[in-house]
Amino acid sequence: MSDDQKPWEVLGSRELLDASPYLKVRAETVRLPDGRTVENFYQLDQPDYALMYVETEDGKVVMLRTYKHGARRVSLTFPAGAIDPGEEPLEAAKRELLEETGYAADDWTALGGFVVGANSKGSTCHMFHAKGARKVAEPDLGDLEDMRIELHSARKLIDAAFALN
Repeated sequence: MSDDQKPWEVLGSRELLDASPYLKVRAETVRLPDGRTVENFYQLDQPDYALMYVETEDGKVVMLRTYKHGARRVSLTFPAGAIDPGEEPLEAAKRELLEETGYAADDWTALGGFVVGANSKGSTCHMFHAKGARKVAEPDLGDLEDMRIELHSARKLIDAAFALN
């Protein structure tokens, strides 16, 4: 933070919802550096997660086609999943990749952690690039997930992204 930018002061906080471990919602009263007070500045506490761009040994990108209820549609997504308390982001990425896809990789590069929903706190998305992935097991999808593993070329994914606009 630069010297001329000051943090907000939290004067009070009240919990509105505790749906742990997935979501907590709070309303805060904050004082801005210029002295103004803001009531009900909503904060969302969500778990951090890992998101992976995974390439197979022959250069295909591992993707998941699954229904996402928030979006209310079937979506093509990168493998991703929550980081358990005390778990390192890379270990979570490896675990989630294996659980969701049955793939494993030895060549991992961390791409950084990025805050999602920064004004409401949200969570941190830890991004990784995995190369040389190979299928080693069957996915363990859990009882609420219906995912289809798809392998795509990077070009096809870029074309699909531009087709959305």
